[in-house]
Amino acid sequence: MKIRYITTVIETFAPLRWQESYDNAGLIVGRGEDEAHAALLAVDVTEEVLDEAERLGCDLVVTHHPIVFHALKRFNSADTVQRCVERAIRRGIALYACHTNLDSAPGGMSWHLAGMLGVGNLRVLQPAAEEGVGFGVVGELAEAVDTVEFMRFIQRRLGASVVRYSDIASSAVRRVAVCTGAGASLIGDARRAGADFYLTADMKYNDFMMPDKALTVADIGHFESEYCAIQLLFDILSKNLRTFAVRKSECSRNPVNYLV
Repeated sequence: MKIRYITTVIETFAPLRWQESYDNAGLIVGRGEDEAHAALLAVDVTEEVLDEAERLGCDLVVTHHPIVFHALKRFNSADTVQRCVERAIRRGIALYACHTNLDSAPGGMSWHLAGMLGVGNLRVLQPAAEEGVGFGVVGELAEAVDTVEFMRFIQRRLGASVVRYSDIASSAVRRVAVCTGAGASLIGDARRAGADFYLTADMKYNDFMMPDKALTVADIGHFESEYCAIQLLFDILSKNLRTFAVRKSECSRNPVNYLV
């Protein structure tokens, strides 16, 4: 199957025009007219993921994070980015990323994660100009639950080693805001939406003071919040390309290790 046909399916769900200006989503290595026999879905392009792709016979790797964010000035295997890009080119493996366009797409990353946690009646937390597009979502649980128990449920459901959280604003949670990835900038949006609880990642020290006990903010880690990209991309591709082999990576791993 031509790569451009596969990427068209993804971009129909999450058009590249929805990515942020700093982003580098799209086809990074390879050509649209090249053919792919199978695709491997992962969070990041790593050497372990490329090992897996070669082992499974996948000549297309689709990830959430683009391996190239900044211009590469040389290729001398000096770091993992250069090694992975060089290897992909030499082995004929195409690399494609669906990043902030997948974050902001209706039914995208935050929608998927919120659904995994039982949050319903979802709407966009920080809307963009186009209808239904934007970052984060806010919705409600079927019934109010104890705040600490809800965090324990999140930890179990997402396999998070650690949940970092602000002062607990209320003993129970009903309205929940979610933003996958680095979402500290949406704390104000979550507060204005009347959320009791905001789930995101990559919070800095001072970010935990921002809620000012108006809501509870929890940080589960960047990888933990975005691992769901693999299943989301699998759903998009497998439902539209029924005769094309799509595999979920078992080698996508968190680069952050915890001692607890």
